[in-house]
Amino acid sequence: MIPPDPELIARALRHDDRAAFGELVLRHQSAVRRFLRQLTGGNHALADDLAQETFLQAYRGLALYRGDARFLTWLFGIAHNHFRNARRRESRSTPQPPPPDLADEDAPSPARVVALREDLASALGRLDRDEQTALHLCYQQGLTHPEISVVTGWPLGTVKTHLARGKDQLRRLLSAWNPSI
Repeated sequence: MIPPDPELIARALRHDDRAAFGELVLRHQSAVRRFLRQLTGGNHALADDLAQETFLQAYRGLALYRGDARFLTWLFGIAHNHFRNARRRESRSTPQPPPPDLADEDAPSPARVVALREDLASALGRLDRDEQTALHLCYQQGLTHPEISVVTGWPLGTVKTHLARGKDQLRRLLSAWNPSI
């Protein structure tokens, strides 16, 4: 049986069990890297570097994890902070997020899927970076509004505002795909 996160965390803290922390890394690295790739506009090298920094900081600061939120939510918060620090250092332009996966069932023609992905990526790229982040955490990572608040450090009302504004912008920018709006 695979132990749950709290048990692995306890083992890592009590006995400096690096194998237990390694299991936590294996369990959560894909989600953290996917989140960072979205933030970096698909820059895999930067996302991987930031993910490594995230897990190093998490290991060193594991005693600071209070368990108020899921461990993955705590990791997202660390990753988001590393990304913001990197962005400040590099002063980059707004990235283009990768297109979301579309369901295979009831899928439109391949040409239509490509066109939709391109339009969606373009529309997401036109959003404010904070709106992009909030939408990604909510719809691609499945975090709740309070969890997004923990990850980003924004008040809950700000999270809701970024989500609402982002959805409104996407609705407007993608109106050609749904003319009934």
